[in-house]
Amino acid sequence: MTTIATPETTATGWIERARSVGETLRAEVAERDRTGEISAPAFDLLRTTGLSAALVPAEYGGGGATHRDMGEILRELGRHDPSTAVAFAMHAHLVATQLWRHKHGADAAPLFQKVVDGALLVSTGASDWVGSNGRAERVDGGYVVHARKAPASGCEVGTVLVTSVRYDDGPEGPQVLHCAIPMSAPGVGIEKTWDTMGLRATGSHTVVLDGVFVPDAAISLIRPADVWPPLLNVVIGAALPLVMSAYLGIADDAVHTALELVSGRGDSHIVQLVGELSNAHTTAADLVEAMFTGSENLGFANTDANAARTLSRKTVAADALIETVRLAIETVGGVGYSRACELEMRYRDVHGCLFHPLPRAKQIRFSGHVLLGHTPLG
Repeated sequence: MTTIATPETTATGWIERARSVGETLRAEVAERDRTGEISAPAFDLLRTTGLSAALVPAEYGGGGATHRDMGEILRELGRHDPSTAVAFAMHAHLVATQLWRHKHGADAAPLFQKVVDGALLVSTGASDWVGSNGRAERVDGGYVVHARKAPASGCEVGTVLVTSVRYDDGPEGPQVLHCAIPMSAPGVGIEKTWDTMGLRATGSHTVVLDGVFVPDAAISLIRPADVWPPLLNVVIGAALPLVMSAYLGIADDAVHTALELVSGRGDSHIVQLVGELSNAHTTAADLVEAMFTGSENLGFANTDANAARTLSRKTVAADALIETVRLAIETVGGVGYSRACELEMRYRDVHGCLFHPLPRAKQIRFSGHVLLGHTPLG
C-alpha cells in the first residue's frame, strides 16, 4: 500500500511536494536522456509521497487534489524531469477520467482503491483512439485478446494497463472492448521500441498482448467501433489540461534558464527576443489555464463542443510552447544549441506535445466538423 502523508488542501502545498520530488530527480535527468531508461525509483517516489493518489478523493484515502492542483503538480515536475512528468501525466489523466465519472454518478471506488494501494496506470488511448486495434475472441467467461499497444508510457513501471481491443464479431457489427489488464497477467509482455528524439526516458514502449484472457468482469465498456464515443469527450477534457501542464513546466524551465544566462544584458536584440519569449510563454500559460477553467474541476459537460474547444486550445498551446523553447535558445545564442546546456534537451522534449491527441491536422478537422454541426468524425 502506498504511504500517503497528510494531504495538503492548497495548490501551494502540492507544488511544494512536487518540487521536492523534482529536485530529487533532476540530477539524473541528463543521464537518462542519454540512456533512454525510465526511472523506476522516480515512480516509487511518486507513490510514497502520495502524488500518484493525489486526485483520489479524500474519502477514498487519496489526497483530494483538484484538477488544477494536479496540473500544478505536473507543471512543477516538468520543470525538473520532463520524461517523468509526461509519463506520470498518463497515469494522472486516467485517474482524472474516473474522477469525472465519480462526480457524474458512476462508481469509481474500485479504481480509486487500486490507486491508493499503489497502482500505476498505463494508458494506450492515444494509439487506440476511436477504432482501437488488436483482436478479441469470445470464450467462456470473457475474451482472449491479441494486440500490440504503442506507445504505452510508463509500461515498465506501471501495474495496470487501461486499454481497448477491437472485437469484429460483435452481434451488431465490430465493437471495441474497454478493459483493465494487470501488467503481470499471463501473456502480457513489453518490447522495448521507444527510441526517440526527445522524452527518451518515458519508457513508452510497446505492450504486447499475446493470448491474454480478459474476464467479463474486467470489461468496463462495450461500444460500436468507428462511431464517435462520448467517452472520448470526457477523456479529452480530463486529460489534455494535465498533459499540457507537464509541457508547460518544460517551457517554464527553458525561460528560467534563458533569463539566467542573459541576466543584465541590454543588447537591443536580446531585449527584443526576451519580449517575444514573454509573449509566447504567456500565450501558452493562458491557454493551459483556460483548459482548467473550462474543466470546472472535472464538472464539465460531456459534449462534442467542449472537446472541440479543448482540442483547439491544445493545438495553439503546443505551438506556443515550442516557440517558447525555441526563442529561449535563440535568446542565449549558440550555447543553447550545445548538449552541455539543458535548453537543447528541453527543445527536443517539448516537441512531444505535438503528438498527443489530437495532432494539428486531425484537430482542425475535428473542430471543423463540430462547429458545422456534424459528429467529430464527419
